[in-house]
Amino acid sequence: MENNNYHDKVNIENIKKLRELISTLPSFCKDFFRGVENMTSPRTRTAYAYDLRIFFEFLHETNPICRKLEIQKFPLSILDQLTPVDIEEYLEYLTYYEKDGKEYKNDERGKSRKLASLRSFYNYFFQKEAIEKNPPSLVKMPKLHQKEIIRLDVDEVAILLDQVENGSKLTNKQQRFHAQTKRRDLALLTLLLGTGIRVSECVGLNIQDVDFKNNGIKIRRKGGYEAILYFGDEVEKALLDYLKEREKIIPVTGNEDALFLSLQKKRMSVRSVENLVKKYSKLVTPLKKITPHKLRSTYGTSLYRETGDIYLVADVLGHKDVNTTKKHYAALDDERRRSAAHAVRLRE
Repeated sequence: MENNNYHDKVNIENIKKLRELISTLPSFCKDFFRGVENMTSPRTRTAYAYDLRIFFEFLHETNPICRKLEIQKFPLSILDQLTPVDIEEYLEYLTYYEKDGKEYKNDERGKSRKLASLRSFYNYFFQKEAIEKNPPSLVKMPKLHQKEIIRLDVDEVAILLDQVENGSKLTNKQQRFHAQTKRRDLALLTLLLGTGIRVSECVGLNIQDVDFKNNGIKIRRKGGYEAILYFGDEVEKALLDYLKEREKIIPVTGNEDALFLSLQKKRMSVRSVENLVKKYSKLVTPLKKITPHKLRSTYGTSLYRETGDIYLVADVLGHKDVNTTKKHYAALDDERRRSAAHAVRLRE
């Protein structure tokens, strides 16, 4: 059945999108995408293709040699004609540019990602000795400023879940739908807050992925591997309440296995979960911009506060590198170090 492979379906969509994007790039780019296929996911390659398209469009607009040719006709030798200054000019251009009447902006994170894409691209041809120069490797990565981690406080989590249950602050129009969706919404938000799963992992869940005997859910992680996450009593209750309702719904063909269904009786999308989180969190904390990822940070923070075990937090959140986790929860380490000042008494 098509539903058993939600993540495979997403991969296929990305592969189709990638093929479409490659057709707009210089023909030698095909070699690069073929070369990195076994080390990257379709989603990563699609992101590379978007970034490279911006780069070649920039060259087409600003470089007198490139302006004379269609982008698809650019020869590989064009890469050797660029200098580190050209790459720096490209990064400066990314700060703000207009295309087809739309404005685009990139902060240091956006620029870093695009420079990383360009470095991977150049490295591929440089290592194959197809080009002699590697200017992106000579350009420094933009300095990243530590972003403040936005998360919900303990009392905000409780108020959020209360709001999902009673919907008292919702508009009249929202309240009409609330009666139909509150058990689903409560199960979904309790699951996000009680396990820290990614929104893509959440929407990909099938009914048979939930095991109430061991209170575990089977998820497909980024990178395609499967993992089991365990949940507590609150998540169990919310899921069981929702499943009683879910049994009565007849889904649209092809969505029979999906755990979370939209009002259209189809598998919920990442976008619809993002909108749902935004709707409820605005009622609780209008000044904090809460997304499903912020709920993941909220869970990670609570788990770290309770256990003090950064390796456990990294494992449960599915971070391949514990340094990613450390970076996110460094502020909490500082809190713990401060508490040490009062932990030891020298003289009673």
